[in-house]
Amino acid sequence: MFGPKRHCERGTNESHLIPEQFYKYSMSEKKALVITSIANDQHHILKQFAKECKEHSIPFIVIGDTKSPATFELEGCDFWSVEKQQTLPFELAKITPTKHYSRKNLGYLLAIKNGAEQLVETDDDNIPRKEFWQPKTREVKSYRFENSGWVNVYHYFTKNMIWPRGFPLEELQKKQTDLSTLKYEAINCPIQQGLADENPDVDAVYRLTYPLPLSFEIKTQLALGKNAWSPFNSQNTHWFKEAFPLMYLPSYCSFRMTDIWRSYVAQRISWECGWSVLYHEPTVWQERNEHNLMKDFEDEIPGYSNNFRICKELQELKLKPGTENIFDNLVTCYQKLIDIDVVGKEEMTLLKAWISDFRHLVP
Repeated sequence: MFGPKRHCERGTNESHLIPEQFYKYSMSEKKALVITSIANDQHHILKQFAKECKEHSIPFIVIGDTKSPATFELEGCDFWSVEKQQTLPFELAKITPTKHYSRKNLGYLLAIKNGAEQLVETDDDNIPRKEFWQPKTREVKSYRFENSGWVNVYHYFTKNMIWPRGFPLEELQKKQTDLSTLKYEAINCPIQQGLADENPDVDAVYRLTYPLPLSFEIKTQLALGKNAWSPFNSQNTHWFKEAFPLMYLPSYCSFRMTDIWRSYVAQRISWECGWSVLYHEPTVWQERNEHNLMKDFEDEIPGYSNNFRICKELQELKLKPGTENIFDNLVTCYQKLIDIDVVGKEEMTLLKAWISDFRHLVP
């Protein structure tokens, strides 16, 4: 169980204590929302999340970075500056690079330390609909893909040509499976990806060549199981506690690929646990932050060049079956990404710190 603890098991020195206000959530709440942001406390979307989290009694953690404002005071929001993050009793807090989205890992650990049994993550440019707050269950009735190779999940939510960020460009012309040929059944899905309307999560190639905004007009649910691939992102994602170890975001790779390559690792390990990944209709719409599309394109080149290869390499790995082997499988997967030179060798130090911190929080 994820019970609240006043200190890390490695010591009771005062520097290892979590600030007192952190514990006000722990006894009654089992769900938490995590965002990383450099916006100020007047940001309208952060203010909406803070307000609605308070209304739903959900703790709201925001992880800042070096560009975050010096002061941040927003009722209903637990903001962590880089300086405050350094007080955390996590090995990962001391070694995670700044100016990188992967600092969100610290928010996950905070929420787990606080007793969360479900974690919801999004970004500060996604606006929640009322459906965003509705309770979720692990077991969901859905169409099930297995042994399907690459599945363009966006294809099933719209009649428009569109694909998710991280989908291999060389697979775009592949004919997609007719849903009528698939089973519709109850499936265990501890990772659930919601889509986003208006500015969906697409790559720079799409944004440079196709018009936006776009809203998905088809309501459905798809579950991808063994030997079925599609990227998922960190923009509207719901995790149940058994899948928490798979939330780890790598630091020594492109900012635009960190959540995508995490999703590949999470999918591969999920197969060994008997889990599927769910994709469902939008529960947010996005007012996208300002981006330089050519800079995004440049940052996504490692993905365009390697997404297909990465999943081929992961699929060929011999992993250990069962949830008890998740951490060993994480190490095996990331070692492969290091070996094929898509993730820096420094990543293993951070991954092992994540595993160590996690094991201290959840013995």
